[in-house]
Amino acid sequence: MTSPTPAPRQVDTSTTAGKLEDLRIRLEETSAPVGEEAVSAVHGAGRLTARERVEHLLDDGSFVEIDALARHRANAYGMDRSRPVSDGVVTGYGTVDGRQVCIFSQDGTVFDGTVGEVHAEKLVKVMELALRSGVPLVGVHDSTGARVKEGVVSLGMAARLYRLRTRMSGVVPQISVIAGPTAGTEAHQPVLADVVVMVDGTSSLYLTDPEITRRVVGEDVTADDLGSAATHAAVTGTSHHTAADDRAALDFVQTLLGQLPSNNRSTVPFSEETDGNSADSTDSAATAQLDAVIPDSPLAGYDVTDVLAGIVDADSFLELQPDYAGNILTGFARIGGRSVGVVANQPMVLAGALDAAAAQKAARFIRTCDAFNLPVVFVVDSPGFLPGGDEERGGLLRRSAALLYAVAEASVGIVTVVTRKAYGTSYIALGSKNIGADLVFAWPSAQISNADAENTVAAVHADTLAKAERRKKDVAALTVELTEDVEKNLVNPYAAAERGYVDAVIPPSQTRAQVIDGLGLLERKVVDSPARKHGNLPL
Repeated sequence: MTSPTPAPRQVDTSTTAGKLEDLRIRLEETSAPVGEEAVSAVHGAGRLTARERVEHLLDDGSFVEIDALARHRANAYGMDRSRPVSDGVVTGYGTVDGRQVCIFSQDGTVFDGTVGEVHAEKLVKVMELALRSGVPLVGVHDSTGARVKEGVVSLGMAARLYRLRTRMSGVVPQISVIAGPTAGTEAHQPVLADVVVMVDGTSSLYLTDPEITRRVVGEDVTADDLGSAATHAAVTGTSHHTAADDRAALDFVQTLLGQLPSNNRSTVPFSEETDGNSADSTDSAATAQLDAVIPDSPLAGYDVTDVLAGIVDADSFLELQPDYAGNILTGFARIGGRSVGVVANQPMVLAGALDAAAAQKAARFIRTCDAFNLPVVFVVDSPGFLPGGDEERGGLLRRSAALLYAVAEASVGIVTVVTRKAYGTSYIALGSKNIGADLVFAWPSAQISNADAENTVAAVHADTLAKAERRKKDVAALTVELTEDVEKNLVNPYAAAERGYVDAVIPPSQTRAQVIDGLGLLERKVVDSPARKHGNLPL
């Protein structure tokens, strides 16, 4: 789509007025680097231009552009005949709701958004600026990868970007918006960010081009087959949110930034609009309804979002990866005005059991929260890890170990609420006291044990039941009796409370107040970590 560089308009630059007019003309060119036809084509496809994306995200009038007049300096393969201004990416900084952010937005109309030396230099500069100033980085990606005509220099710059992304990790929040085809060497860059947002229908994210895929492995695929928004939302889990269009994606980013601190040394965002101890900051009816949310039958499901509605501030839960590993919910919320990360089992999916995908999803999210000082609130109802050969062969052990690692390593405040089932290793992993939770609350309906009552009876009383069967006694009646005994003495919250593994057994309707108080107590939590270079997470 890139056309030859237009001839500059002649301006008398011997005067100050002429110099100012020359600057105005040069800056005017940046709004349509390859002509108005390209802009019209973008609009005709229902998309925003690279510059419009920046302007939509940032507060009105706050954008300060850097390197607006940059042009590539390559000469090979006729590159010198076309040198559009900006070299395919808009970079700079501005504010979102008054808070500073750095941003770049790639322009797919310039060399298909490919990244050459100057393009990459602009990215490096804005990333380093974000790192030095301690502000979030938002990247809007629309690039088909390295600029092949610039040779190995494009690969060298890609490596530099990967390294810089890694240095930034855990220092400032990095948010990537995939607004168009993003491939090749550019595909890894957004995945190194903390949160990935994709635009449905127009974005794709993949490593190897469909044509190369056909030539190398004989597989006839499209860009959507390789990495559509739907694929990365539900299959790979790479995308954290799918938006309907460019504007919706950027609106989501605005909301997300409001939940995140500016950097790893900033305090947790707190909403001054909310009276932290007031029932007005959430739905008081939903809080009262918590006393009736758990079904009488342990086999019946319920929607954990009904529990969250009675704990978090009204309309504050921002879920991530909603279409991936639905048996566990992860997302940011406010509780009493304070930003937190929420990890909650969903009994409506696999009865809340953890599989490999859920374990990995939760581990990644917990580490994100820990990196940016966001306390984590667990809402636990899980019968354990999902059994089966497919799960074991699919890496369940390694991925569940990553979850254990993430929770044990976390230094932020951890508050756990056990609503019902908390069995075996899943109980340990989901914010148990001895793995590092600061406060653990249990509802009277909680069942904290190695296993449920039925399996506990089978394990503990196997000899008794076998002897009864040999003596022709009523095994069914004996099983009921033994099950009641196990429920009374083992599968309940009180055995754990006696040991101090549960700090308090509380009525569900008191949960919000207890969590608010607990988060206030843990606001300045200090943890002394052993001296080491870094741990070795079981990836």
